[in-house]
Amino acid sequence: MASQSSLFTSDFKPAPYWWDNAQPEPRTDAALPDEADVVIIGSGYTGLHAAIQTAREGLSTLILDAESAGFGCSTRNGGQISTSVKPDFAALSSRYGEKHATDILKEGQASLDYIERFVREEQINCGFEKVGRFHGAHTARLFQTLSRACKDENPAFKNDAYMVSRADQHTELATDVYHGGVVFPHHASIDPGQYHQGLLRVAREAGACVISHCRVAQLQRTGNAFQLETSRGPVRAGRVILATNGYTGPLTPWHQRRVIPIGSYIIATEEIAPEQMDRLMPKNRILSDTRKLVYYYRPSPDRKRILFGGRVSLHETDPRKSGPKLHAELLRLLPQLKGTRISHSWNGFVAFSFDSLMHKGQDNGLYYAMGYCGSGVGMASYLGMRMGRQAAGREDGKTAFDTVPFQTRPLYTGNPWFLAPSVLAYRLRDRLGV
Repeated sequence: MASQSSLFTSDFKPAPYWWDNAQPEPRTDAALPDEADVVIIGSGYTGLHAAIQTAREGLSTLILDAESAGFGCSTRNGGQISTSVKPDFAALSSRYGEKHATDILKEGQASLDYIERFVREEQINCGFEKVGRFHGAHTARLFQTLSRACKDENPAFKNDAYMVSRADQHTELATDVYHGGVVFPHHASIDPGQYHQGLLRVAREAGACVISHCRVAQLQRTGNAFQLETSRGPVRAGRVILATNGYTGPLTPWHQRRVIPIGSYIIATEEIAPEQMDRLMPKNRILSDTRKLVYYYRPSPDRKRILFGGRVSLHETDPRKSGPKLHAELLRLLPQLKGTRISHSWNGFVAFSFDSLMHKGQDNGLYYAMGYCGSGVGMASYLGMRMGRQAAGREDGKTAFDTVPFQTRPLYTGNPWFLAPSVLAYRLRDRLGV
């Protein structure tokens, strides 16, 4: 067995692959204004899309981030875009009724449509492409489950999904591990780093001010406004938008109790010969599977590497430790890659919710959208936009998520102490195929 050190290339980087072509900006030295109509906490997809809307409505808009702009999962994700909503129509209907369930699912479709339109209209060069997704069934029973779901067309929208048998799955992915799968032809891929850079440009052109390395330490209401104490001094805001998702902390304990920060880990391989890539991933799909502890992977935009992500540890860990574990799982799926090393390994924090739904709402001028449950590229963009419109007083800012109760659990204060036993339980369920 190869030593762990031999799995890494000589120029290995414990940093996102996306940063090679889109480095995070250095510290912003702009002066902190005394006040703004809207202060946005967080400079990822959610915050920037909200800022574009409020700034274009003529509101003075200030974006603050404790780190570099986009330091969080907006430049650390896998660059996969779907219709985002995890619970199916039956599950949502049992909770909220058929009409509300349909409305929620339509928001998922709208998020995919929105990001495609936005990238095109704003001329963001980020490799957006509708490559489609192959979702592999890791057991024969789950292939039948996918097949039944594929036949029962979603009443909210036509997804054009179709099944691929195990005998034919090499047309999608050169593995024998899956028992076939389903293709969602409209799902898309993107370069997250370049997308974020484009968003920064659009937000600034709209008039928003972005100040990085400016941590908000306190947030207090003062009458009809807010007072924020930051590491660079105080600022007064008429409205505040919370855009922190997986990095939501004690600044807003109500929200912290409602999202579960979970580390998602990704590796990039060293460059792979073009002919091998064409054999392994002939259709350039984004890929995932039916495991509870899902793996998600894809070719890099230039088709020279494979990016492979998932959760492989009971606890949060160092990407140098998670990298070899992800590499082993990649080889289990694609043993043809034996001898291929790791060039990058990194992680970012996503936010899950207790009901597996994203949430959006507001409380007397404090607006939030978060809990994207691993589907943040499209939904963070979309809900950020809708939240920005709502903060600007527009009627089209509301969504079907606004009336969904944002749940928490007793004894939960933001530290996911239950994560390790949950991961163990999911591993067992994955082995059993349930």
